[in-house]
Amino acid sequence: MKTVCVLIVTLMIISCQNQDKMDLNKAKQASIDSMKVEISKQRIIDSMKVEMARLESEKEKAEAQKVVVMNEQRDERATPPPTAKKKGWSSAAKGAVIGAGVGAITGAAVSKKKGQGAVIGGLAGAGISAGTGAIIDSKKNKKE
Repeated sequence: MKTVCVLIVTLMIISCQNQDKMDLNKAKQASIDSMKVEISKQRIIDSMKVEMARLESEKEKAEAQKVVVMNEQRDERATPPPTAKKKGWSSAAKGAVIGAGVGAITGAAVSKKKGQGAVIGGLAGAGISAGTGAIIDSKKNKKE
C-alpha cells in the first residue's frame, strides 16, 4: 500500500512539473508573438512618419521655389550686376604648401642630418602634393 501511495505522489509531482514547463513555454511563445506584433506596428508607424516628413519637405521646397520666383519677378529690374568672385588659391598651390610643410617636418624627424632631411622632405612633399592638387584642379575644370 505504501508503494502505491509513493507511486501516486511521484506521478503527481512529475505531471505537475511537466505541466509547468509546458505552461512556461506557452507563456514565452505568447510573449514573443506579442513582441513581434508590436515591432511590426512600430515599423508601420515609422514608415508613415518618414513618408510624412518627405511630403512636408516637398511642400516646403515648392513654397520656397514659389517665393524665389516671385522675388525674381519683382527684382528683375532692380538687380545690380553680379560682382566678380574673388579667386582663392588653386588646389595645386594649397597642396604644394601643405606638402612642403609636412615633408619638411617628416624629413627632419626621420633624418640624422636634420637640415638636409627637412630640405629633401620639403621638396619631395611639395612636388607630390602640387601634382595631386593639379589633378584635382583638372577634375574641377572638367565638371565646370
